[in-house]
Amino acid sequence: MAKPQKRYVCQACGSVSSKWAGQCADCGDWNTLVEDAGGVVTPFQARHNLQSGGRAIVLSGLNSDIALPERMATGIAELDRALGGGFVEGSATLIGGDPGIGKSTLLLQAAAKIASRGLQVAYVSGEEAADQVRLRARRLGLGSAPVQLAAATSVRDILTTLGEGAPPALLVIDSIQTMHSDLIEGAPGTVSQVRASAGELIRFAKERGTAVVLVGHVTKDGSIAGPRVLEHMVDTVLAFEGERSHQYRILRAVKNRFGGTDEIGVFAMETEGLSEVANPSSLFLTQRDESVTGTIVFPALEGTRPVLVEVQALTVRLASGATPRRAVVGWDSARLSMVLAVLEARCGLSFSSCEVYLNIAGGYRVQDPAADLAVAAALVSALAERPMPADAVAFGEIALSGEVRPVAHGALRCREAGKLGFARALAPVTQAKDKGGLEIAGFKTLGAFVDHLLGR
Repeated sequence: MAKPQKRYVCQACGSVSSKWAGQCADCGDWNTLVEDAGGVVTPFQARHNLQSGGRAIVLSGLNSDIALPERMATGIAELDRALGGGFVEGSATLIGGDPGIGKSTLLLQAAAKIASRGLQVAYVSGEEAADQVRLRARRLGLGSAPVQLAAATSVRDILTTLGEGAPPALLVIDSIQTMHSDLIEGAPGTVSQVRASAGELIRFAKERGTAVVLVGHVTKDGSIAGPRVLEHMVDTVLAFEGERSHQYRILRAVKNRFGGTDEIGVFAMETEGLSEVANPSSLFLTQRDESVTGTIVFPALEGTRPVLVEVQALTVRLASGATPRRAVVGWDSARLSMVLAVLEARCGLSFSSCEVYLNIAGGYRVQDPAADLAVAAALVSALAERPMPADAVAFGEIALSGEVRPVAHGALRCREAGKLGFARALAPVTQAKDKGGLEIAGFKTLGAFVDHLLGR
C-alpha cells in the first residue's frame, strides 16, 4: 500500500507545504506550519481523484426565466445598505472586526428586529454562555425579542438541532473560529477546522434556504483570521472598522455577490447599542469659527455614498541635520510620500526639512485616490501658513508627472458638498462641468493648483 503523504498547513495564510519549516514561505510568519491530519492523501488518490459514473447536471442558459433570490431586510437601514438591501435567502455572510468593536451587538440587534416580524431566528454563540448573551440583550432593551438562543461549538450538534423542524430564516454563528467538526481532526480555530466547519454551515444554508452569518476573528494586521479560502467560500464579506476610543463605526462591504462592493454603513456606539447615522458627513467635519491653516474638506466616495471628511496637515520646521518624521492617521503613508515627492519635484516646494503630520478627522479611513488633491492643498496651506477657503472642497488624483487627473462621480461629490453649505470646489479642469450646484475652479497641473493657493 502506498505511504500516505503528509502535508503542513500555515495557520496564518492557509498555504500548504509538503514538509515542515520554521517559517512559512508564502506569508513569512514563523512557527505557523501545523500538520493537517485531516488532509492526508495517498499518491494513488492524488493521481486518480476524478470519479466516474457521476450523475448528470442540468445546464441552463443565461436568458432563462429564473426567479431572483428574495432579500430579507433587517430593519437597520445602514446594515441593509452595506448588504445591498438585506440578507439573501440561502446566502452566507462573513463579518469580521477587532475585538469589542460591536460585531455581536450589531448582529443581536438585527436578529431581534427580524425575529420581531415573526421569522424564526437562531443565534448560536461559541464564545459566551447563553446567560451572557441574555444579559447583553437586556442591556440593549431586547430581552423580550423571540430569538432562539444556544451556546454550542459542535457543528454536527447545531445542524442536527436545526434540521429537526422548519429551518430558521437567519442563523448567526458567533464565531466561526470556535466551531469544530468531528469529521476533521484538529483543535477549533485551525485552518482545517475553520474550512470544514464553514463548509458544512454553507452547505446547510444552500440546501435549506437559511441566511447564515458567520462572525470572524481578525489578526493583528486587520485581516480575517483563518484560511483565505473562507472569504472565497462565503457570498458576502463585511468588515467592521473603527477605533474603540472613537464613538463611530463603519461597516464596509468588501465582497458582495448580490450587490455592490465598497458600500458602507455608519453607526455610533451608544449605551443602548449601535445607532444608525443617516448623515455621516456632518460627523467628520469640525465647526470652525475662524480660519485655520492646513485643513481642507474632501468629498470621499464609498460605493454610491459621498462622505465629506476633513483633511488636516501640520508641518514643523526642524534644525539642520535632524531627520524629519512622517506620521499619517487615516490615509496611506506611501501615498503621502508620493504627494510630497511630486510637490517638491514639480512645484518647487521643500518639505525635506519639515516634519509632516497628516490626519483624517473623526477616525475615518480614506481609501479613495481622489484625496490626493485635498492632501496637497492641506500640505501647501500648512507649509505656507495660508488658510484655505472655508467654503471650498477639493478632490482629484495626482499623477507623478504633476498632472491633476479626473476622478469618478464628480457631480455626486459636489452635490453632497452643496447640501452642507459649501460653495466652491477645487477639482481637475476636465470636471469643470460636474458642478452639482458649486462653482468649479479647474486645474490641469499641480503647479497651477499651487500657484492658485499661494496667489502667484
